[in-house]
Amino acid sequence: MPASNGDRSPNQLTIEQLAAQSGMTVRNIRSHQARGLLAPPEVRVRVGYYGPDHLAQLRLIRALQNEGFNLSGIKRLLDDTEGTAERLARFRSALTHLAEEPPETLTVAQLGKRFRVSTEEARGVLDRAQRLGLLVPAGDGVYEIPSPSLLAVAEEVVRRGIALEVALDAFEALEGHCDAVAAEFVALFLAQVWRPFQEADMPAERWPEVGEATERLLPLASGALMAIFQRRMRDQVRRALTEIGEEVEVPGP
Repeated sequence: MPASNGDRSPNQLTIEQLAAQSGMTVRNIRSHQARGLLAPPEVRVRVGYYGPDHLAQLRLIRALQNEGFNLSGIKRLLDDTEGTAERLARFRSALTHLAEEPPETLTVAQLGKRFRVSTEEARGVLDRAQRLGLLVPAGDGVYEIPSPSLLAVAEEVVRRGIALEVALDAFEALEGHCDAVAAEFVALFLAQVWRPFQEADMPAERWPEVGEATERLLPLASGALMAIFQRRMRDQVRRALTEIGEEVEVPGP
């Protein structure tokens, strides 16, 4: 028996199924349709059916709402024939996942071995390491390491004779300083690149320029931070060595 047009259609979801997959209520979906935010369903035998395009549209609406856009603003973006809404969603995704590391997973025993402490001692610092974002519980005694490179630095620091608890103290202080530095660079990007672009109504020809600025944000910020830190670190080491020299009495001949 040949397949019907309905069988061949990508639209196979009822509004209830669409609500379940999108995480929205049926009422919200109907409201979005009434506002013209969502394309109408395909009607077969008086039943409306939705598909992947409708689901993608609802997810885009939710992403834009999370960015602070109201429904009227979202409607204007979706009506833009140049695809500004989709560009904005891709831009947001790229910025959110900027230079993420592939995570690593380790057990408590493996963590203890790497940091040369007993399993019980390793358990003792797990809560604090989680608060710092160094570890994320993955179930069954396994932990995800969001930043393996940072864990490798911690491991090297401990190998040099610094207690793990003291190393975590330093990382916690560093986290606060880096938050402030990151906020400065993001504020600079928003003020000098994003807001002028937004005020110009996000012209299509300038999206590549904004995208490139986004991609370069982290490398440029990291380079500036590292250059300044290395200079300040050298100054601090020289100052510390001078103080050590003044404190040490060198025996006479």
